[in-house]
Order: sequence, then C-alpha cells, then structure tokens
Amino acid sequence: MSEFRLHSEAFGDLDEIRGYVAIDNPDTANFVISEIFIAIRKLIPFPHQGHRRPDLTSRPLRFITVYDYLICYAPEQHPLLIVAVLHGRRNPLILSKILAERE
Repeated sequence: MSEFRLHSEAFGDLDEIRGYVAIDNPDTANFVISEIFIAIRKLIPFPHQGHRRPDLTSRPLRFITVYDYLICYAPEQHPLLIVAVLHGRRNPLILSKILAERE
C-alpha cells in the first residue's frame, strides 16, 4: 500500500514540469522530479510540517517548496494526498483557481 497518492491531475503537473525542464536539460528534469518525490516521502511521517496558504485556498491544505515548485497536499488524508505540484511563481489567482478545481 502506498503511503501517498497523487491527485489524477498532479500526474499531469509532473509531466509538464519534466517536459519544460527537459527542453534545456533532460538530466536536470529527472533530478527535479526525483527531488520532488523525495520531498513528498519526507512528508509522510510529519504531514503538518508544510505551511498553509490562506491566500490560495480556504481548505486545510499544506504547501512545501522544492526549487521553484509548490507541492500542495492534504495532510489529513491517508494515504497522503498530493493535490498539485505547480510552479510557485504563477499568478496567485491562477494557483487558487487550479486548487479550487481539484476539490
């Protein structure tokens, strides 16, 4: 049994990240994705370590950052639910809309 699961659209987020980074450097793309999964696995024993973002959502989601990417997750879900992995420099209104669509 997995200790975390990805929202169906979070798979697409990771594919987009890999594709974008791979344009310049495929090895870096693989490294970034690997670091994202390492960070997610570190959340499992301590899911409340991330911070809240009331500017993005009123839901009890938490966030951590890996490089420029914001990992959004539901700490109360078992297994841990990764809702989104998005570029942190996106417009906050767009981030908020994406998260609202993933309820």
